[in-house]
Amino acid sequence: MTTNAAGQVGQYTLDNGLRLVTAPAATGQVAAVNLWYGVGSRHEVPGKTGFAHLFEHLMFQGSRNVAKGEHFDAVERLGGEMNASTSTDRTNYFETVPEHALDLALWLEADRLATLRDGMSQEVLDNQRDVVKNERRQRYDNAPYGTALERILRLGYPEGHPYHHPTIGSMADLDAADLEYVLSFHRLHYGPDNLVLTVVSDLDPEDVRERAERYFGAIPARGTVPQAPDAALSGPIGGPVRESVTEGVPAAGVFLGYRVAPYGEREFDAMHLASAVLGQGQGSRLYRRLVIERELAAPGDAADLLPFRYTPSLMLVNMIAREGVEGDALEAAMLEEVEKLAAGVDESELDRARAILERDHLQAVSTPSGLADELGSCTQLFGDPALAYTWPERWADIGPREVAEAAGRLLTAENRLTVRFDPEEAPAAAEA
Repeated sequence: MTTNAAGQVGQYTLDNGLRLVTAPAATGQVAAVNLWYGVGSRHEVPGKTGFAHLFEHLMFQGSRNVAKGEHFDAVERLGGEMNASTSTDRTNYFETVPEHALDLALWLEADRLATLRDGMSQEVLDNQRDVVKNERRQRYDNAPYGTALERILRLGYPEGHPYHHPTIGSMADLDAADLEYVLSFHRLHYGPDNLVLTVVSDLDPEDVRERAERYFGAIPARGTVPQAPDAALSGPIGGPVRESVTEGVPAAGVFLGYRVAPYGEREFDAMHLASAVLGQGQGSRLYRRLVIERELAAPGDAADLLPFRYTPSLMLVNMIAREGVEGDALEAAMLEEVEKLAAGVDESELDRARAILERDHLQAVSTPSGLADELGSCTQLFGDPALAYTWPERWADIGPREVAEAAGRLLTAENRLTVRFDPEEAPAAAEA
């Protein structure tokens, strides 16, 4: 899946700035439609957090020509699937439909891009704000270790930095959301000139281009293009910094974070391999030594990278203690294994790491929907959809020495943050 497939990717730019990407589907009779808008939580300002994610919900609540809930109904009646997601760097809407329903999917997406504000009301805003607040309670505030990411971002990026807060936003900011600001947010960020539209199907690329022109071509580009907040950041975290939390978790949890290069840079790729050596799969160092040999931690992958495109990314190393294991013992053992990376990496470990990352990538692009998402991502973030096919080549010539040297530079106390969760004492134990 390299040169041949990449050569079949079509790229077009409409007069209004919309970028269209087409590619053939591995399975016929379906069309995957994927939209990457270049707006995420990094575009939010202090006091107005959570709006990018709020729009992930509002975009399904009706427009001029589609009533609330009808977008879902129209797609699901045809046996299609759809969803959306938000990150720091983009908001993504996607559906997979029978190929004969491509026109419907494109019309639905174009209609809510062009006329969502006509269907917006205070009632809709209040309803979806409550939905998002409940999501925050369920996934963050009331879930064991649920606030870990929020705390990690606070320690990893200074106050006021666009990556200092999670996409879910704060309760206070969501409460303060008003209709006028919501409408202005859509006007500023939702335009064809801020959109990558990807269609994976067996249709002729020129046919797809004509359909995209038919439904999206008359939508005007944004009148004002907002400047993204400055995300420039250099140097280590300034650690070691830590936050300790005592709450009703079942066992101690240790979350370590280290700043690494932005997503797309070679140093990021080297540390991606380092994370796989350290904590991905049952053959990783942390699994073999802390889960199997020393029986300190619960099973599970323990290392990965938060891939931030426009600022230093974060390498995260996290494990949950087994019953009866103290957090101090687990944390010390984790730090010991992290520090050993700088001493060297075996070629066999690196071969295994490459295989894991390549497997994950190939799984991601193995379906029409997954391929459309990767093509949209590579176009929106790097301007090159072909990277969706060639990405594994980036790891091929990174050797053990380069990985160890990168680990030695970056996995240091000065560049480390720690978020530690410890369970509350049981009443009987406290009394004793």
